[in-house]
Amino acid sequence: MWEQRIAEVWERLDELSEEDFRSAVDDAARDAPEAVAVFERAAAFDSTGHPDRAVPLYREALDLGLPGERRRRAVIQMASSLRNLGQPEIAVELLATEKDAASDHLDGAVRGFLALALADVGREREAVSWALEALAPRLPRYQRSLGHYAKALRD
Repeated sequence: MWEQRIAEVWERLDELSEEDFRSAVDDAARDAPEAVAVFERAAAFDSTGHPDRAVPLYREALDLGLPGERRRRAVIQMASSLRNLGQPEIAVELLATEKDAASDHLDGAVRGFLALALADVGREREAVSWALEALAPRLPRYQRSLGHYAKALRD
């Protein structure tokens, strides 16, 4: 039930003011497990342009044992926020660890955000490699070739 309420609020993100949206997220997540509620509040701050307020909440949600896909999303989103806050080195560390920790439908997002963080720390060649690796599976052809070229950039 709370999952559906949260999803419905996120569908209204562009319709509500920042304050109303964050308030609606708080209300919708009221019955969710604590780690999930904290994550949703973090994501609401992040999505309304407040990465500085989101990062501590992402950390709290992770410390509370945020489960499943939301855990991985929290790492991705926190790394992106840290990058936006001028801490791309920490974002690289988080995403490099996450890249090796799991494999699911968020792999491309991990690699894409890792590419952005790597570019910010001056590792552009490696950044291009991860961006191409994120892109390759989505191509109608040449996935294998592009994947090999992407790995060759890192060697």
